Amino acid sequence: MLEKRLLQIAHILSVAFSPFYAPIWAFLWLFFFSYLKLLPLGYKLLILGIVFVFTILIPRLSINLFRHLNRWSHWQLSHREHRHMPYVLTLLSYSACLMLFTQINTAMFFRGIIMAAIVAQIVCVLVNVWWKISTHMVGMGGLVGMILSFSSIFFYNPFWPGCALILLSGVLGTSRMILRQHSLAQVLVGFAVGFFSSLICLLFAWI
Repeated sequence: MLEKRLLQIAHILSVAFSPFYAPIWAFLWLFFFSYLKLLPLGYKLLILGIVFVFTILIPRLSINLFRHLNRWSHWQLSHREHRHMPYVLTLLSYSACLMLFTQINTAMFFRGIIMAAIVAQIVCVLVNVWWKISTHMVGMGGLVGMILSFSSIFFYNPFWPGCALILLSGVLGTSRMILRQHSLAQVLVGFAVGFFSSLICLLFAWI
C-alpha cells in the first residue's frame, strides 16, 4: 500500500513539474516576485501567452502526433533511442519563440530564459546519443540557475526561493528514481546541465 502511494505521488510530481513547464514557471516567477510585477497586465499576459504556445502547446501537440504516427506508448517514447525527434521538435518550437521575442524586441533576460532552455536541450540531444538524461531535472536546474542569475541582475537575496527550489528538485529527482525512469547519476547530471545553461545564458544575456 505504501509503495503504491509513493508511486502515485511520484507520478503526480512528474506531471506537475514536467520540463515543458520550466520556462513558463520562470516567467511567472519574474512577473510575481520581481519588480517586473509592475509591468502592465496586458503585456505580461502577451508574454505568458507566447511562452505557453511555443514551449508547451506546440511541443506537446507535435510530440503527441509523432507518437501516434509511430504507434508508440508514452513508455516507449521515453526510451533513449526514441527521444531524438521529440528533442528536435521542441528545439524548433523554442527557436521560433526566441525569434519572435527578438522581433518584438523583448528584454534581453526574457530572451535569455528561452536561450538557456535551447542550450540545455542541445546538450540533452548530444548526451542522448549514448546516455539518457533526466529532462525533468534539467528544468529544475534551470530554475535554480535562473534564481541565482536574477539575484545578481535585480540585487535581491535568493536564499529562501533558492532553498525551496533545491528542496523541490531533490523531491522531484527522488520521484524520477522511484518511477525507475532515471538513475541517480542521470538525475544529478540533468540538474547540472540545466543549472549551468541557465546561469551562463542569463548572465551573458544581461551583459
